Amino acid sequence: MTIKGWESKYREILKDFGYSRKKDTQSCKLLDSLLPKKIRIAEIKDLIEKKPVFVVGAGPSLPSSISILKKHKKITKIVADGATKAIIENGLKPDIVVTDLDGDIKSLKKAGRTNTIMVVHAHGDNSEKIHFVKNFKNCIGTTQTKPMGRVRNFGGFTDGDRCVFLASSFKAKKIILLGMDFGTRIGKYSKITVANRNIKIAKLRRGKKLLEWLAPKSESELYSTTKIKGFAKINLRSIDNIITRN
Repeated sequence: MTIKGWESKYREILKDFGYSRKKDTQSCKLLDSLLPKKIRIAEIKDLIEKKPVFVVGAGPSLPSSISILKKHKKITKIVADGATKAIIENGLKPDIVVTDLDGDIKSLKKAGRTNTIMVVHAHGDNSEKIHFVKNFKNCIGTTQTKPMGRVRNFGGFTDGDRCVFLASSFKAKKIILLGMDFGTRIGKYSKITVANRNIKIAKLRRGKKLLEWLAPKSESELYSTTKIKGFAKINLRSIDNIITRN
């Protein structure tokens, strides 16, 4: 179910970034036509509900977080697009990948051949890439406009904040953000090419604002290694205690 109040946030995104609702809808329809008849919603619920989860972003702090992820391999990892490459390079397996297909396609295909659940987002600017879902063993679709058919809308704008909206929607007990920096530096795993740095930074800022909007609505405990209103600010050394604490 789409989070209450999302439509107003979506209208703001359309206005501020000049996006087209019509194109978003067309891309959503295309994605729905390519998805398998049975989508793995129950499996996502099993991975997230009442459990601690890591949300792994592709920000510049990601490399310093790898040791934590290796130490806690059994914790569900929800990985944002570009961060998939870093996770795979370090011998780890993402449980869920949230992607609009802008990241390293080779890494996404590799993850998609396993039991990793690929959460593919359709928007007006990526319709030419939607056919990549055919390469994924386990796939569900998301949209930022009105959901249809097998395509859902859990809320969120960038890959990173959509990971958090997803985890919150499925009622994770604790959501711990790693590699989610929302600053002016763009991580090397963030995107293959950044056509417009200013737009990229504006998107990151919007993603942070959306998380701050989500925070008071969420039933999950929220933690972040960077400052986000409504999230408890933590450091890497404190994560062991957060995970084990009831």
